[in-house]
Amino acid sequence: MMIAVDRHEAKRRLSQLVKAIEEEGVVVILHRNGQPVAEIRPHVSSTLRPIRHLVPDPRLRAILAPGYDPAEPASEEEWPEECR
Repeated sequence: MMIAVDRHEAKRRLSQLVKAIEEEGVVVILHRNGQPVAEIRPHVSSTLRPIRHLVPDPRLRAILAPGYDPAEPASEEEWPEECR
């Protein structure tokens, strides 16, 4: 359900509008000079969304060759031909 009010009426009825938003889930549209300018809707608590704790899969771990140093720059032969 939606309620459309101008901002002066919203100031007078703010307590009633907040109560309607809390209890009934109403969306309030604020108007200025007959044009909608803002929307007040119920807050969706973040506790409703599951919290994902991502843990890396040990099976996907990269295994580097012995003696490989990733910080060492690549030699000319290691670069692809089109990038030289």
